[in-house]
Amino acid sequence: MDTDLKSLNQRMEKSLEALKGELTSIRTGRATTSLLENVLVEVYGTPTPINQVAALNVPEARMITVQPWDKSTLKAIEKGIRDADLGLNPMSDGVLIRVPLPELTEERRRDLVKIVHKYGEQSKIAIRNIRRDGIDHFKKMEKKKEISQDDLRQLEKDVQEVTDAKIKLVDESIAQKEADVMQV
Repeated sequence: MDTDLKSLNQRMEKSLEALKGELTSIRTGRATTSLLENVLVEVYGTPTPINQVAALNVPEARMITVQPWDKSTLKAIEKGIRDADLGLNPMSDGVLIRVPLPELTEERRRDLVKIVHKYGEQSKIAIRNIRRDGIDHFKKMEKKKEISQDDLRQLEKDVQEVTDAKIKLVDESIAQKEADVMQV
């Protein structure tokens, strides 16, 4: 039974990690290389993550530089950044691509906050689904007489406590990212 609870906890942790990954791709006022991590570049006929064809750096607060390892991929990297629908306009000097980050408007900030909340809600749904699966599993064990009704009640309570703790972490992550996005 402890292994079942640990398994549920690990699955909920993975859901939290996925949320954190999604949140890092959302722009705040500051430049970060994670903003471009999900950008795919068409290189040698294959869509490839940008960080596998170039080095990403943040030389200043509102600028990302992209240094291609192969200069022949420069145009493809520029196109990939433009096509990623991040509202960024890369500029190339033939060796290095500079990606200046424009100031976020109030309207764009509000849109980003809505996206943050959407990701948070998806994470909460995933966690609740894991809770439901766990409780269903324990109910089946109780029907098969593998555990008692008292054990079932205690396990349901334990699963709910873990769920509540993970949902609280999701809410904290959302609140932190919202504060970062709205910070002028």
